[in-house]
Amino acid sequence: MSPALRRAVVVAVSTPVAGTILAGPSAFAADQAADKAATTLDSAEQKIADNLNERVQDTRLGSTVSGVVIDAKSDKVIWGHDATTALMPASNTKLATATTALTVLGPDHRFTTKVVYGDGTLTLVGGGDRTLTSDDLDALAKTAVAGLKNAGLTSVKVQIDDSLFPEPTLATGWNTGYYPDSIAPVRALVVDSHNVTDTSVDAGQTFAKLLAERGVTVTGDVTRGVVGKGDVPVAQHQSDKLSTIVKHMLKVSDNDIAETLLRMTALGAGRPATFEDGTAVVRDVLSRYGVSMDNFEIHDGSGLSRATRVSAQTIADILDVAADPSHSQTLKYIIDGLPVSGEAGATLAPEWGRFDTPDSQCAVGKVKAKTGTLTGAIALSGLTKAEDGRWKIFSFIENGSTAGAGDIKDALDGLAATVNGCWA
Repeated sequence: MSPALRRAVVVAVSTPVAGTILAGPSAFAADQAADKAATTLDSAEQKIADNLNERVQDTRLGSTVSGVVIDAKSDKVIWGHDATTALMPASNTKLATATTALTVLGPDHRFTTKVVYGDGTLTLVGGGDRTLTSDDLDALAKTAVAGLKNAGLTSVKVQIDDSLFPEPTLATGWNTGYYPDSIAPVRALVVDSHNVTDTSVDAGQTFAKLLAERGVTVTGDVTRGVVGKGDVPVAQHQSDKLSTIVKHMLKVSDNDIAETLLRMTALGAGRPATFEDGTAVVRDVLSRYGVSMDNFEIHDGSGLSRATRVSAQTIADILDVAADPSHSQTLKYIIDGLPVSGEAGATLAPEWGRFDTPDSQCAVGKVKAKTGTLTGAIALSGLTKAEDGRWKIFSFIENGSTAGAGDIKDALDGLAATVNGCWA
């Protein structure tokens, strides 16, 4: 039984339902004792709770904050503040996306980009690899050119087939201002993480150029099409393992990878590659792990949607599942991928102004957490080893503060340092 589900069961069995006939005084006393044991805080835990009760009132955070801290091993709730209130979680949504992708596809899954030939045309076929590079395309071009020359061919047409995904649309809660900087329209083919309107044609043009550099004449413009039944496989490239891609996605909070993973996960579950079907799979997978779907509403895989609503309790439960040793073979890559406070090249790095105040500097190197940032929404959720030597899972989400984003992040970093105990 997962920690999230076990905690739900404990609450259910220790809380009498209206109209229920209890077994008698001894049973009632036993229930009371069990409930007290499950909720009584020791001195170290009480210190965390007391400090958080004071510091969550920080004016930089405003009045709309959902927060929770739980013990990773016992699942005891150490502290909560409107923990079940659903707010915009921003990129904390990626934790749900990562959990679902690893579960459905498996950590060893790889995405395949292919080249096929038929009737004078080379077709570059997108396979949902958002990490494809121009060097990867050059290797495909080298193999393709060798095959063409062996067949006595010196010129070809080039087309791209990105039919694995439907035509891009905006998710509920997205606006056109996101394109193409925050995210590119989601397609099954892209090279070098180019955020352009049509990533597939862009990749096809790069491929055509590489063919030309290797001595093959490319006639006409790159077009969009589909692979023919008689087309012959020429070359293919496989991505890194999904586990590696997930870790990178979480470290740098890559929106494009998250949305591609949402679609590939939907396909892996036998559903169409759409926002709606991808998020339906997320809800199904999280439910099977015992994570409550109460007040849970998501519309994309990246957290860019301003219509998404998730509580701190749910985010903490997702992390609790990922940290559960019984799921480590599949989900440990989520914990491994969380940015570390002060780690260069990740979203908790000094260049992003994280953990650099007198209150939070003490926690550099001691916190692993996923960030989340939208206009009007800042989140920080992860793990830290507290003064009692036990790992604590925390989630803090704020919406609507009028303070600057940097000030809000500083306040949340301080809350994480409070859980760690270095800011006593």
